[in-house]
Amino acid sequence: MAYKAESFIHDLDKVAKARQEFSGYLSAIAQTLTTAEAVGETASGKLGLESTVDDLELVSRNLGDGVFRLLVLGDMKRGKSTFLNALIGENILPTDVNPCTAVLTVLSYGQEKRVTVYFKDEQEPELLDFETFKQRYTIPPEEAKKLQEEGIIAFPNVAYAEVQYPLTLLEKGVQIIDSPGLNDTEQRNQLTLGYINNCHAILFVLSATQPYTLGEQRYLENYIKDRGLSVFFLVNHWDEIQNRLIDPEDAIALHEAEDRVRQVFRTNLTPYCEIEGEDRYSDRVFEISSLNALRQQLKHGSLEGTGFPDFIKSLNHFLTKERAIAELRQAKLIARQAYRTVHEACDRRIPLLGESMQELRQKIRSVQPEFEELVGIRDQFKDEIRIVGERQASTISNSFRTYLPELATTFEADFVRYQPELKFFDFLQKGKRQEFEAALRVAFEQYLMDKIAAWSLTAQKEMDAAFVGLAKSATQYGETYTQVTDRITEKLTGQKVVPNAHLSAEDNSPRWAKWAVGLYALTTGDVGAIAMAGTGVFDWKQILLNFGGAVLVTTMLYAITGVFLGPLGMALAGLGLGSYSAEMARRKVVLTMREELRNLLPQIAQEQSFQVYQAVKECFDTYQQEVVKRMNEDIHSRKTELDELVRQKEDREINQQAEERRLSLLDNDVLTQLHDVEDAYEQLIGQPAMLVAA
Repeated sequence: MAYKAESFIHDLDKVAKARQEFSGYLSAIAQTLTTAEAVGETASGKLGLESTVDDLELVSRNLGDGVFRLLVLGDMKRGKSTFLNALIGENILPTDVNPCTAVLTVLSYGQEKRVTVYFKDEQEPELLDFETFKQRYTIPPEEAKKLQEEGIIAFPNVAYAEVQYPLTLLEKGVQIIDSPGLNDTEQRNQLTLGYINNCHAILFVLSATQPYTLGEQRYLENYIKDRGLSVFFLVNHWDEIQNRLIDPEDAIALHEAEDRVRQVFRTNLTPYCEIEGEDRYSDRVFEISSLNALRQQLKHGSLEGTGFPDFIKSLNHFLTKERAIAELRQAKLIARQAYRTVHEACDRRIPLLGESMQELRQKIRSVQPEFEELVGIRDQFKDEIRIVGERQASTISNSFRTYLPELATTFEADFVRYQPELKFFDFLQKGKRQEFEAALRVAFEQYLMDKIAAWSLTAQKEMDAAFVGLAKSATQYGETYTQVTDRITEKLTGQKVVPNAHLSAEDNSPRWAKWAVGLYALTTGDVGAIAMAGTGVFDWKQILLNFGGAVLVTTMLYAITGVFLGPLGMALAGLGLGSYSAEMARRKVVLTMREELRNLLPQIAQEQSFQVYQAVKECFDTYQQEVVKRMNEDIHSRKTELDELVRQKEDREINQQAEERRLSLLDNDVLTQLHDVEDAYEQLIGQPAMLVAA
């Protein structure tokens, strides 16, 4: 049976409800612990569960507010807006031949139709109706072309626009980011890049009538390839292949024409469809006809024969199984971690309730060497992160300092694919010369962006390797740390620590270590391995991307073009008017640029390499600060737990039996809540039909 769009909505609805259900479970555990800590203040003291509560509440909020973010990319005139209207099932986005909106647009659910424009400075957001938004932020083709040639953003102060619409798809937790065309300007491309790592999937729209252009190749190579992103390719206008045949009824000619187009895409897109060594081309590349799909949706509510059913089925499987299960698995893991923390705290506290003050103080003094060991482990890991960070910062900044000057060596061969057409006689006219200089600036910007993107991919691999090593170290330090905390428990209680039957082997590492290892999973996009890392405090790819993109290129662009455009004019003005003048002019342009680059790049590389060093070091500093913070919180909570018991014993007589019952009940309550989470998770895993429609 063909897959229907309604099945997609149905499955998204079930996932949305599951998210809310798991959010509620975690919130309930957090409330149980908060209540227990409040009661503990007048009983035997707090158990040091504040940071556990914070983590539970954070993940609970993320699940409750969670959306599936889909980023739509593609050159202008690929039918992105028509595709989105067909996917949404309603004609809400403009689909004329214009570039349409010149700002990045976020589609999200709202009970009322409205548009909010957000700005980059402190200016208040602007609330508009649909028609006013279209009029104000849509530019005609001729103006778009002029701005593109001059490298100017139409609305430089606008961050993005949020379009709210009461659509079922959006209501079920899908948020769609509609990007301006990739061939618009590099500055606007950079704006789109800021969303890439924060989206669950990229929907890249191509055209069967213009298969795999140079601009698309550039973009995919620079910003998508080997970066761990989930990409679905939509080859639009597939029906146009038949319409362009001399005889549209010739089945053999149609088959041959379609095969030729398929081969182009198969050859070029296969490298982007390999996931962990597996060829996923068949469920990542789809031949679609968006206009037909939109027409059929509006008239009959059907998508048959448009290529959409297969695409929606694959997207559904990815979002509602692969991504959703990873998110809910995180909820299960944090619930387990919370129970482990509570269970260990109760196990330590109960045997100490009957101790005299003298015995209690003596036991606390006896574990001081172990607490010093914990501090030592923290300092060792802290130093390792610092050393790795400084080494990586030096390595990557040195590679940049070496890489940049070498661009001059291959510039003549590399720049051929970018340089604008040079009409020598036009260049002698002042107005035409200004047009050429503007086109040259755009061409050089594209060249520079490509070269920096190639370098940043190498830098990313260096960073990935460094975090793999730190993840392994975090695991090893976590094992040693757990051995020490077990000794503390054994000294305090006089009992051997026995692994809890309710907890699996993956729960044995301390919470800070899970977070440190889980961060690596985030940086590589391995959603199945994410444990405690969903905090949003660490995004080194974004830090490096921001620096390696707009900031660096803008600095270099104006430093270089501001110098060499003058010598170019002088060089060209001095050429003779022989039969080879145009070719001579072209070569003179490139050679003059090469010589200027040869003079300028070493100095720029030296100056900017320090900024590269700082950007890389900032990534590791952020990681180190968060890891150390979490280790400090763990050590502090363990000490506070003991100090609280001493204080309570000093202030009042503790009802030992009542407190033992309270703590045992707390342990059982949290265990029951953990079972609720695990049962719900197993039910989801055990019912694939709910998440993946047949």
